[in-house]
Amino acid sequence: MSTRSEPVELLSERECWDLLGGMSLGRLVTAVDDEAHIFPVNFVVQNRTILFRTAAGTKLISAAINNQVLFEADDHNAAEGWSVIVRGIARTLRDDEELEHAGRAQLLPWTAMSKTHYVRVSPVRVTGRRFRFGPEPDAR
Repeated sequence: MSTRSEPVELLSERECWDLLGGMSLGRLVTAVDDEAHIFPVNFVVQNRTILFRTAAGTKLISAAINNQVLFEADDHNAAEGWSVIVRGIARTLRDDEELEHAGRAQLLPWTAMSKTHYVRVSPVRVTGRRFRFGPEPDAR
């Protein structure tokens, strides 16, 4: 792990989850037939998983066809930024108990559409980095 003075710092898994827990917009990356798809989604962290809602369509189908997904969220200000990537398995929730638990997350759609499908991404690997902005070092 880098020291605080270095421009790139690797984050612990706990730091990654803490950062994700403070965000509500991320990106889901799927691949179907050797073609990558990326979707912005509003989400919540629930029990160290990523939970989002979606309507029937490309996002739901692509996550079902190839359930190995990436999820990414990031943020920045003038001095620094961070990025967290969750490599995981996406699964549409169907069981009444799972749906009830997901419903307690208070995850509301941002768009005026009915999004009746809950998808949970269970992590396989979580990685993150913090970036400190500054001038490029002199090349000598």
